[in-house]
Formats: sequence, C-alpha cells, structure tokens
Amino acid sequence: MASDELEGNTLNVYTYIVHANKPVGTRDVTRGAELSSTSVAHRHLQKLENLGLIEKNSYGDYILKEKATINGHVWVGKNLVPRLMFYSFFFIGAFAAEVGIILLGFLIKDLVIEISFLFLTVMTAVAMILFLFEGLALYRKLNPKRPE
Repeated sequence: MASDELEGNTLNVYTYIVHANKPVGTRDVTRGAELSSTSVAHRHLQKLENLGLIEKNSYGDYILKEKATINGHVWVGKNLVPRLMFYSFFFIGAFAAEVGIILLGFLIKDLVIEISFLFLTVMTAVAMILFLFEGLALYRKLNPKRPE
C-alpha cells in the first residue's frame, strides 16, 4: 500500500470520501475538501484512483475501494484520529489520578504530598495539554467540512 503518498490535499480528499460513505463527484470533493478548483480535486482523485484506494462507479462518481493505513493515525469509524489524541487521553487519566491523590492529602492528615509529586503533576498537565492541542490541530486539519 502506498499510504506514504497520502499527505496534504490528497489525504484531505481521501478522508472526505471515507467520511462521505457514498459516491461523490468532483464538485462535491472540491467543496468538501475545501480545494481551490475542480481541476485540483480531479488531480487528487486520479492519484487516489491510481493508488487503488477509490474507483469510479458507472455514473462517474468516486467511491471508496479500500481504507488505507495512515501513519500516526487510527480510523475510528469514518474519522481519522491522530494517535496524539490517545496519548493525551492517557495523560488526562494520569493527571486526574494525581489530582485525586493531592485532594486525598487534604482529607487524610497522615498522607504527605511531597514537592516532587506536585512537580510531577505539573509536568503531567503540561504533557496532557501539549498532546491534546497538537492532536486537535491535526484532527481539524484532516477533518474539514463533512457531508451531512
């Protein structure tokens, strides 16, 4: 599979077709993938067809032939989700647990929370925020307007 060639606008066109889950024409792709013209859309559609990922039906519309594996991403239903989002969920869980331990420190007299643990909690929060913002930025980039 030549999923290495799926990047930029070609990847946007591909994710649009996957999400559409129905035959789409060149104009649909131009609007849905937010491309500048139908000729640009046609060029990317031809590239995807040559890669064997989509095909034309008898009406001249394009349909999904195969779901490709995209480096650094996971298909969740019809959405391509960056793995960074899953890393952020891990850090959200770790942060919640650490905050829970700190709150227990206020309720239980004998539980002493050391400064190093507070530092760890801050570092976990920073990692959580970085992964979340980067993951959301990638998600928005690959998932522009979608068909209803």
